[in-house]
Parts: sequence; structure tokens; C-alpha cells
Amino acid sequence: MSISKKEFKRVTVKSLIEMKKQGEKISMLTAYDYSMAKIVDDAKVDVILVGDSASNVMAGHETTLPITLDQMIYHASSVIRAVNRALVVVDLPFGSYQSDPKEALRSAIRIMKESGAHAVKVEGGIEIKESVKRILNAGIPVMGHLGLTPQAIYKFGTYTVRAKEKNEAEKLLEDAELLEKLGCFAVVLEKIPALLTKKVSEKISIPTIGIGGGKFADGQVLVIHDLLGMTHEFNPRFLRRYMNLYEDMGNAISRYVSDVKSQDFPSDDEQY
Repeated sequence: MSISKKEFKRVTVKSLIEMKKQGEKISMLTAYDYSMAKIVDDAKVDVILVGDSASNVMAGHETTLPITLDQMIYHASSVIRAVNRALVVVDLPFGSYQSDPKEALRSAIRIMKESGAHAVKVEGGIEIKESVKRILNAGIPVMGHLGLTPQAIYKFGTYTVRAKEKNEAEKLLEDAELLEKLGCFAVVLEKIPALLTKKVSEKISIPTIGIGGGKFADGQVLVIHDLLGMTHEFNPRFLRRYMNLYEDMGNAISRYVSDVKSQDFPSDDEQY
């Protein structure tokens, strides 16, 4: 049951800051299409992330790298049309912001103008400082993302836990402080030690959103397909499956096939 201290009719970046101050945890889930976003929003999830994870769960790619800016805008537009309450954040895809601050701004503007989204998310710290500054200076809210950054998977070479070593942990904390100083409204912390998440969450005034970051984050995010059990081969420690839709949907579809083959469907009552 929600322990919300205030009912937000429309969640904004300011709402999330307020939630952190009040000690209310922030709920965040991904969505990539109208129908799913409608369900997620009606369930009163605070933030909907139109993640570049669409590259994996919607398009079947091994990594998030192949998805394009045009494809992200398509998914974001579909989600926005369904949402009445949640804050909608859209990932800037790989290659659209890292090297050129001007290109970063153009990419962010396209997402905001063409999809109607409320904010963008970027991966990285000091390496993308100028891009973040350029986007924020245009009045576009930015959510950061530190720790395991999937767009840099070929640099890391693995999806294992990040920032276990002192040097990397110190850099992550510095990057989190930098993102706050630049003006980001929140930061995702992916697959890092729980005590480091605690340290970051206490050090910065903007909300931290964990995915594999432990219970000390100011909020949590999961990929909706993982939460619902639509995927079944991805089983990290941090994932809690609330349903097993892969099996349930498969059974329902098998019954449909059987009913068609046996001529049980459609029945007399199901025709005109």
C-alpha cells in the first residue's frame, strides 16, 4: 500500500525533489507503447521511463546501442498519448549526445518537440558535462545515469556490478555531485553496491533512482517486461517478478490455437 504523503495529480521534476525531502520513495517503470503506458499510468507509477531498453525488449537486439533517435521519438510519442499523471522521461540513445554538445541539444529538442516528453535521460558523468550543460541551458530537464551504463557495455565488457573498487566508487560520487551541480533533477544508479547508493543518496539533494542499487535509493526502477515476467531468460539478483506473463500468455495463446483448430472458436454466440 502506498504511503504517499501527498497526492500528486501530475508528477513533475519538482514533485520528485519534494518526495525525497518528505522521505517518500519514488516509483519508476519503463513503457514503450500506448497500451502499456496507459496501464502503468493508471496504476499511479510516478515516473515512466521510455528507455533505450526498447532496443532489447521491443526489437530483440542484444544491446541498447542500435536504437535510433527516430525510434525513441516514436516510442515516446506513443507513451505520451496515454499518460495523464506520470512524469515521462526519455533516454537519449547512444551516439546522439556523447561527443558533440550541439548535437546533444538538437537530439534533446527533437525528443521534447516531436514526442511531447517531459525530460530526457543521459548516461555518464564528467565525460558528458558539456552536453548536459547545453541541454539544461535550453530549459530541458535532465536525469542522469551512473554506475552500470549499458550504452558503454563494450567499454566495460560485462554487465557485472560497478564501483566496487575505491577509485571507481569515488568517481561515481564525484559524478553524482557534478550532475546535481549542473542542474540535473535526479540520477539513476544502476548495479552498484547498496552502501555506495546510500552514500550518494545522503550526499546529494536530488533523488537517486536505483536499479540493482539496493534499498537506500530514493526510488526504484525496473523494466516493465521483466517485472511482469514477459521476459524469462533475464534473471539478475535485483529483479523481482510480480507475474509470469510469459507462461500465462503462452497458455492463453495455445488455448486459442486449439480452439481454432477444433472449430470451437468462434461459437454461435461469437458471430453475427
